[in-house]
Amino acid sequence: MMKHPLLQKQHQNADTEAERRKAFITRMNIFFFSSFLLFTILIVRLAVLQFVEGEELREEETGTTARNVPLSPVRGTIYDATGQNRLAYSTPVQSLYLTLQKDYSKTMEAKRAEEDRILPELEALSRELEKVFADNGDNDAEKLTAEEIMNRMDRNYVTHRGFTPRRIKMGLSSGEIAYFLQNKDRYPGIDIVEEGVRHYDPDTVAVQAVGYIRKYKNARTSLEDKYGAIHEKTDSQNNPGRVYQEEETVGYDGLELQYQDELRGKNGYKTVTINPRNLPDGVESVTPPEKGHNIYSTIHKEIQLKTEQAILDQLKYLQTYAVSGKVHRDAVTGYAVAMEVETGNVVAMASMPDYDTNVWQTGGVSPSVFDKIGPMYMNGTIWPVKSDRPGSHPESVLLLGSTIKPLSVLIGLEEGLFTTGDTYYDNGSAYYGRNNSSRVGNSGGHAYGPMRPARAIEVSSNTFMVDMVGKKLHSKYGSEAITVWDQYMKQFGLGVSTGVDLPGEYLGRLEYTNETESVLTRMVQGSFGQQGKYTTLQLAQYAATVANKGKRMQPHLVSEIKDAHGNVVRTIKPKVLNEVDFPDAYWDEVIRGMNTRTAAFNGFPYDFARKTGTSEQWVPGKGMVDNGVFIAFAPRHNPKLAVAVVIPEGGFGATSAAPVARKIFEVYDEVYGLDGVPKKTDKGGQNEQQQP
Repeated sequence: MMKHPLLQKQHQNADTEAERRKAFITRMNIFFFSSFLLFTILIVRLAVLQFVEGEELREEETGTTARNVPLSPVRGTIYDATGQNRLAYSTPVQSLYLTLQKDYSKTMEAKRAEEDRILPELEALSRELEKVFADNGDNDAEKLTAEEIMNRMDRNYVTHRGFTPRRIKMGLSSGEIAYFLQNKDRYPGIDIVEEGVRHYDPDTVAVQAVGYIRKYKNARTSLEDKYGAIHEKTDSQNNPGRVYQEEETVGYDGLELQYQDELRGKNGYKTVTINPRNLPDGVESVTPPEKGHNIYSTIHKEIQLKTEQAILDQLKYLQTYAVSGKVHRDAVTGYAVAMEVETGNVVAMASMPDYDTNVWQTGGVSPSVFDKIGPMYMNGTIWPVKSDRPGSHPESVLLLGSTIKPLSVLIGLEEGLFTTGDTYYDNGSAYYGRNNSSRVGNSGGHAYGPMRPARAIEVSSNTFMVDMVGKKLHSKYGSEAITVWDQYMKQFGLGVSTGVDLPGEYLGRLEYTNETESVLTRMVQGSFGQQGKYTTLQLAQYAATVANKGKRMQPHLVSEIKDAHGNVVRTIKPKVLNEVDFPDAYWDEVIRGMNTRTAAFNGFPYDFARKTGTSEQWVPGKGMVDNGVFIAFAPRHNPKLAVAVVIPEGGFGATSAAPVARKIFEVYDEVYGLDGVPKKTDKGGQNEQQQP
């Protein structure tokens, strides 16, 4: 049906109106959305200006900003076990610092017209300071030239930023201090700052264990794990108390490095107003430094010094007199560790010869000085060290020789290779290998006849160890025998970390893992001490573990840490690292066998357990040399102290190392008492009551 034209037109008008209304609504939506978006952007920008960029804009308005400039802390003290003797300490000195007030750099000078250059005024200041130091300084003090003063001013910002103070001279005399205080107005940017100079006991007490210091700028590259990480995390503005400065000294070895964080303390800092040229405009505030904590070592100065002297005396004796049939002129180094059995306290740790660590006082040494101290600066009781004599010499890390035999017997008993009641006939020789083509004999060619395990340890029978331990363990486990042997070694601290609180501990050289030899050969050689090289500290821990009947104590050189006010921050308590669970009968058998004849202990008032060792080693140009090794603990029952001594190229352990151990036990008995009663008396004749 056809629509009326009028009605059709009305419908068309209605459609057009709807379209116009729809378009209007769309335009309004776009308008409101755009307005909302614009206002959102404005609000966000205002928030950024206020909360994020506000401080920066205010600084731009005034042309300045605030920066924290570190002030060095005073390093804490390292005491010996008595708490009376300072092994390392810092004394305050006054130093002259200069903060540049203008930009004297080459870059800026090149931009200035010749008549506007300001470098001459800095050069004039350098010459003036040279004269002031010469007129007012101590006669024996460092003589600074104008050229050196200019270098220390660091005008080209090689090591310092514009607002950072430069140290011009350390250790001002009273005359210099008075002069600069009286003439402060003449020297803008100059400050006198108190700093610490590190000193070490001049008696050279356990110097390698205590360690030394070096400048941070050197340490952060050479000790990257420690100081490189600190450098990466440095935030001078948000945590100024932990900022390390390039010229400050830091621990580089020994306890100085191990307890760096505790000893260092916290920086003080000046909050300095800096202008847009990165130069200072003034000081807003000063926060003083916090002194570092004090470390109380287990090292006892008297025991340590007598240990060191005992080694030096013995070396001189070996070089002078025929011992074991010859003069041992190449016996020039010696190492000893004395460790308390129950606590793990290391009361003496000697690496001889030693040196005066005060050569590091300024944080570095000259090449000529470093050449003189040679290997003496390293701790030979925990790291391989060689003699500084020309030619080939054994390291301080040696084969155990016969000192391994107590452990060999323990392994044999635990593995059921024999019992405490079994008898072995020692005819002086043991054979192994294809068609028994290889032979092992006893020292001196001795044949000891019938023996039980304890007797085998006492007479140091190589043949017993070969036939009853090495060969039988190989027969039981085949190619896995090495793994079994290795597990036992490590339970006694041989080939693993002792856990000592010193950095850089060497874990030993496990030659029995060398697959160029057969498993049988390695097991045979290992059974009597020729397949593993270990440190003196590892030997001491091994001896203490036997004394403890299986408890391996963690050795430590620090007992307590206190803050500058004497408050205890931390106490280091005895810690058992692992326990070896063997029947008491096995321990008793072995400890009874640790009874090797040792003339050096004639007249010793205590029954004690010991094992001598002669570590044979091939040295190029010399052939086989004998190294003296000795372990012991006393008393045999209820033991208090374990001792290990090593004398490279010293000959038999009984004649080279044992005399040193005797003197260590004696001085410990005087100070602490092997029976718990100190034998040393004061002037009034009463026993001194000292505690470890």
